[in-house]
Amino acid sequence: MAALPSSGEKINIQAGETAKVEDMDSLGNDWPEPDRPPQRSRGQKCASYVLALRPWSFSASLTPVALGSALAYRSQGVLDPRLLVGCAVAVLAVHGAGNLVNTYYDFSKGIDHKKSDDRTLVDRILEPKDVVRLGVFLYTLGCICAACLYYLSPLKLEHLALIYFGGLSGSFLYTGGIGFKYVALGDLIILITFGPLAVMFAYAVQVGSLAIFPLVYAIPLALSTEAILHSNNTRDMESDREAGIVTLAILIGPTFSYVLYNTLLFLPYLIFSILATHCSISLALPLLTIPMAFSLERQFRSQAFNKLPQRTAKLNLLLGLFYVFGIILAPAGSLPKL
Repeated sequence: MAALPSSGEKINIQAGETAKVEDMDSLGNDWPEPDRPPQRSRGQKCASYVLALRPWSFSASLTPVALGSALAYRSQGVLDPRLLVGCAVAVLAVHGAGNLVNTYYDFSKGIDHKKSDDRTLVDRILEPKDVVRLGVFLYTLGCICAACLYYLSPLKLEHLALIYFGGLSGSFLYTGGIGFKYVALGDLIILITFGPLAVMFAYAVQVGSLAIFPLVYAIPLALSTEAILHSNNTRDMESDREAGIVTLAILIGPTFSYVLYNTLLFLPYLIFSILATHCSISLALPLLTIPMAFSLERQFRSQAFNKLPQRTAKLNLLLGLFYVFGIILAPAGSLPKL
């Protein structure tokens, strides 16, 4: 935790510690002593905001945008850098806001605790009002980017709004409102939002129309992204059960969770092998990440879940980048359209 300068000395305020009375008086009387949050410098506060967004998970939104743009370039020969940047910022903003909504509702429902991976609110790193304000700002930023995309892209307004607000709704309803995460439907939301929907969004704003084939090419990436969520839910299985929520990992149990994780991990490589055989050898590039996938499988099997979601996200990023490079390097006309 951060240190507060006061009268020439620093007071370290950590979870579980009680500061001296004279030191606490210097903090002001807005909070009761046991509940008074630590004060931080502007730089520390900014760092806390960034960490609250869970930036390690952003590969799940950046790689679909890159894939959709690569498909537009390879199939139609169009790639507007302005649309690429605008689309990336819009999707990142919605993703970050969704992470904050998840943090807020997990805390308000008593799911997060001192041993949770996300202790942004539990440890008073940020206050709930800070999380809400940042979430509103990011959703607003995403909508502004979507409006800019409408003026820059040939895509019809109704199509852009349908895809964008579909993704925005999914990011909020994952834990907010209906709370799909709490009724074992969170996996489905993530599978759709950070797979076909994000890829279609990036593709459509570039070419100005919708198509089926980007949804098919999004499948390997969607499976890899779902592996991130499933590893997270498997790690939190016991605490989620104690909190009274239901996830897919809880429903199927540890054994089938291991089977599902392996399926999500290795099925994309089978798809890449088929694409490399029938379309272009460049699509075999993602196979270079197989050793990392086997390492993750061993970690899951040994139930060493600490940092497993982050390591799975790293695999997702590398696999996605190799996939995008494979699409770009493929000869013109080698990728089948459905």
